Amino acid sequence: MPGMRSLLAVLILSAAIVAAGCGGSGSSSSSETSGTESSATAADDWANSVCEAFVTWNNSITDAGQGIKDNPSEEGIRTAGDEIQSATQTLADDLRGLGKPDTESGQQAKDTIDQLATNLDTSLQKISDAMDNASGAAGAVTAASTIGTSLVEMADHVSTAFQQLQDLDAQGELQSAFEQGDSCAGLTTTS
Repeated sequence: MPGMRSLLAVLILSAAIVAAGCGGSGSSSSSETSGTESSATAADDWANSVCEAFVTWNNSITDAGQGIKDNPSEEGIRTAGDEIQSATQTLADDLRGLGKPDTESGQQAKDTIDQLATNLDTSLQKISDAMDNASGAAGAVTAASTIGTSLVEMADHVSTAFQQLQDLDAQGELQSAFEQGDSCAGLTTTS
């Protein structure tokens, strides 16, 4: 079915966009942090936690896409939709729980990630509504289309958020932290 194939392509595309968003680019510069430790997380730990959240989400999205490929039916779409909803809710919750990095622009970075979580919630609601209103095979295919559109929307939100993080990271502290995070390497390297 063309609907299933296009959803799978969107799932893979979205995962690739998310992975690209976490990758650092440009020159690597390292700068020592001289801020206070009050309620802030070390930049490396914060970046690693951001990447861990996305690795988990990325894996779930990939599994959902594989599920549709293996079972391109109404049941397969519903199962994938449930997996995507659960993974995205976990991602939004994990992002909100991060706190702020101990960098010069730590509060703005936290605000950016919190806004991303809110945007993910909005896209998640569209998926939930589509799944709730899907009836029969035709309804499932329509829901699959909405899921695909919502994933592209989520990828846009992620891309925007990471661009904002890059823009406010004048000292290169976050870029360096993302480049050094073990979990970040899992997103940016292909094997």
